[in-house]
Amino acid sequence: MIVLGIDPGLSLTGWGIVDAFSRDKINPIQYGCIKTMPSTPLIERLQRVHTEIQTIINKYKPEAVAIEEIFFLKAARSVASVGQSRGAIVLTISINKLPLFEYNPRTVKIALTGYGSADKHQMQRMVKTFLKLKEIPRPDDAADALAMAICHVNTVKWASKR
Repeated sequence: MIVLGIDPGLSLTGWGIVDAFSRDKINPIQYGCIKTMPSTPLIERLQRVHTEIQTIINKYKPEAVAIEEIFFLKAARSVASVGQSRGAIVLTISINKLPLFEYNPRTVKIALTGYGSADKHQMQRMVKTFLKLKEIPRPDDAADALAMAICHVNTVKWASKR
Protein backbone atom coordinates (compact mmCIF):
# COMPACT_ATOMS: atom_id res chain seq x y z
CA MET A 1 0.00 0.00 0.00
CA ILE A 2 1.47 3.33 -1.06
CA VAL A 3 0.28 6.23 1.10
CA LEU A 4 0.69 9.95 0.54
CA GLY A 5 0.76 11.93 3.80
CA ILE A 6 0.11 15.67 3.65
CA ASP A 7 0.63 18.44 6.19
CA PRO A 8 -1.29 21.32 4.58
CA GLY A 9 -0.14 24.90 4.68
CA LEU A 10 -0.09 27.90 2.40
CA SER A 11 3.58 28.86 2.74
CA LEU A 12 4.76 25.26 3.27
CA THR A 13 2.84 22.09 2.48
CA GLY A 14 4.68 19.01 3.65
CA TRP A 15 4.28 15.73 1.79
CA GLY A 16 5.62 12.25 2.26
CA ILE A 17 5.21 8.95 0.42
CA VAL A 18 5.56 5.63 2.22
CA ASP A 19 5.11 2.05 1.10
CA ALA A 20 3.74 -0.45 3.58
CA PHE A 21 5.22 -3.64 2.11
CA SER A 22 3.92 -5.82 4.91
CA ARG A 23 2.19 -5.47 8.24
CA ASP A 24 5.53 -4.86 9.94
CA LYS A 25 7.53 -2.78 7.46
CA ILE A 26 6.95 0.77 6.29
CA ASN A 27 9.49 2.09 3.80
CA PRO A 28 9.95 5.76 2.95
CA ILE A 29 9.83 6.49 -0.75
CA GLN A 30 10.19 10.28 -0.88
CA TYR A 31 9.26 13.42 0.99
CA GLY A 32 9.49 17.16 0.66
CA CYS A 33 7.70 20.49 0.84
CA ILE A 34 5.78 22.67 -1.54
CA LYS A 35 6.83 26.27 -0.90
CA THR A 36 4.92 29.37 -1.91
CA MET A 37 5.93 32.95 -1.33
CA PRO A 38 3.69 35.33 0.63
CA SER A 39 4.38 38.00 -2.00
CA THR A 40 2.73 35.82 -4.68
CA PRO A 41 -1.02 36.34 -5.27
CA LEU A 42 -3.21 33.85 -3.38
CA ILE A 43 -4.68 32.24 -6.50
CA GLU A 44 -1.19 31.52 -7.86
CA ARG A 45 -0.13 30.02 -4.55
CA LEU A 46 -3.16 27.71 -4.50
CA GLN A 47 -2.56 26.74 -8.14
CA ARG A 48 1.02 25.83 -7.30
CA VAL A 49 -0.10 23.64 -4.38
CA HIS A 50 -2.62 21.91 -6.67
CA THR A 51 -0.10 21.42 -9.48
CA GLU A 52 2.61 20.04 -7.19
CA ILE A 53 0.22 17.62 -5.46
CA GLN A 54 -0.98 16.46 -8.88
CA THR A 55 2.64 15.88 -9.96
CA ILE A 56 3.29 13.84 -6.80
CA ILE A 57 0.16 11.75 -7.42
CA ASN A 58 1.13 11.15 -11.05
CA LYS A 59 4.67 10.12 -10.12
CA TYR A 60 4.09 7.93 -7.07
CA LYS A 61 0.53 6.65 -7.67
CA PRO A 62 -0.61 6.50 -4.02
CA GLU A 63 -3.49 4.22 -3.10
CA ALA A 64 -4.59 6.41 -0.18
CA VAL A 65 -4.01 9.92 1.12
CA ALA A 66 -3.80 10.93 4.78
CA ILE A 67 -4.16 14.62 5.62
CA GLU A 68 -4.14 16.61 8.82
CA GLU A 69 -7.47 17.97 10.00
CA ILE A 70 -7.51 21.70 10.56
CA PHE A 71 -6.50 22.48 14.13
CA PHE A 72 -8.76 25.30 15.33
CA LEU A 73 -6.75 26.40 18.35
CA LYS A 74 -4.32 28.16 16.03
CA ALA A 75 -4.70 31.83 15.12
CA ALA A 76 -7.73 32.57 12.93
CA ARG A 77 -5.57 33.99 10.15
CA SER A 78 -3.42 30.87 10.10
CA VAL A 79 -6.50 28.60 10.04
CA ALA A 80 -7.92 30.56 7.10
CA SER A 81 -4.77 30.23 4.98
CA VAL A 82 -4.33 26.54 5.89
CA GLY A 83 -8.01 26.01 5.03
CA GLN A 84 -7.58 27.51 1.58
CA SER A 85 -4.54 25.36 0.86
CA ARG A 86 -6.26 22.31 2.29
CA GLY A 87 -9.24 22.98 0.01
CA ALA A 88 -7.00 22.98 -3.06
CA ILE A 89 -5.40 19.74 -1.87
CA VAL A 90 -8.71 18.01 -1.12
CA LEU A 91 -10.05 19.02 -4.54
CA THR A 92 -6.94 17.56 -6.20
CA ILE A 93 -7.38 14.30 -4.25
CA SER A 94 -11.07 14.22 -5.21
CA ILE A 95 -10.36 14.80 -8.90
CA ASN A 96 -8.01 11.81 -8.77
CA LYS A 97 -10.67 9.70 -7.01
CA LEU A 98 -8.28 8.72 -4.23
CA PRO A 99 -9.52 7.70 -0.79
CA LEU A 100 -8.87 10.49 1.69
CA PHE A 101 -8.37 9.91 5.41
CA GLU A 102 -8.24 12.77 7.92
CA TYR A 103 -6.44 12.61 11.24
CA ASN A 104 -6.24 15.18 14.01
CA PRO A 105 -2.85 15.95 15.56
CA ARG A 106 -3.64 14.06 18.77
CA THR A 107 -4.53 10.88 16.87
CA VAL A 108 -1.27 11.07 14.92
CA LYS A 109 0.72 11.55 18.13
CA ILE A 110 -0.96 8.54 19.74
CA ALA A 111 -0.37 6.41 16.64
CA LEU A 112 3.34 7.20 16.61
CA THR A 113 4.28 7.62 20.26
CA GLY A 114 1.38 6.24 22.27
CA TYR A 115 1.09 9.67 23.91
CA GLY A 116 -1.41 12.28 22.68
CA SER A 117 0.59 15.22 24.00
CA ALA A 118 3.96 14.27 22.49
CA ASP A 119 6.05 17.25 21.46
CA LYS A 120 7.34 17.98 17.98
CA HIS A 121 10.80 16.58 18.66
CA GLN A 122 9.40 13.29 20.01
CA MET A 123 7.29 12.97 16.88
CA GLN A 124 10.22 13.66 14.59
CA ARG A 125 12.35 11.04 16.36
CA MET A 126 9.57 8.48 15.99
CA VAL A 127 9.25 9.22 12.26
CA LYS A 128 13.01 8.68 11.95
CA THR A 129 12.75 5.43 13.93
CA PHE A 130 9.67 4.04 12.13
CA LEU A 131 11.21 4.67 8.73
CA LYS A 132 14.76 3.68 9.75
CA LEU A 133 16.15 6.98 8.49
CA LYS A 134 19.66 8.20 9.30
CA GLU A 135 18.37 11.61 10.30
CA ILE A 136 15.13 13.41 11.07
CA PRO A 137 13.39 14.53 7.86
CA ARG A 138 13.62 18.25 7.17
CA PRO A 139 11.85 20.59 7.01
CA ASP A 140 9.47 19.88 9.90
CA ASP A 141 6.47 19.95 7.56
CA ALA A 142 7.86 16.97 5.62
CA ALA A 143 8.34 15.03 8.88
CA ASP A 144 4.76 15.90 9.85
CA ALA A 145 3.50 14.62 6.48
CA LEU A 146 5.40 11.36 6.92
CA ALA A 147 3.84 11.07 10.39
CA MET A 148 0.40 11.38 8.73
CA ALA A 149 1.23 8.54 6.34
CA ILE A 150 2.60 6.34 9.15
CA CYS A 151 -0.50 7.06 11.24
CA HIS A 152 -2.72 5.91 8.38
CA VAL A 153 -0.75 2.72 7.80
CA ASN A 154 -0.83 1.91 11.52
CA THR A 155 -4.55 2.69 11.73
CA VAL A 156 -5.35 0.41 8.80
CA LYS A 157 -3.16 -2.35 10.26
CA TRP A 158 -4.83 -2.04 13.65
CA ALA A 159 -8.31 -2.11 12.10
CA SER A 160 -7.47 -5.20 10.01
CA LYS A 161 -6.32 -7.10 13.12
CA ARG A 162 -9.71 -6.69 14.80
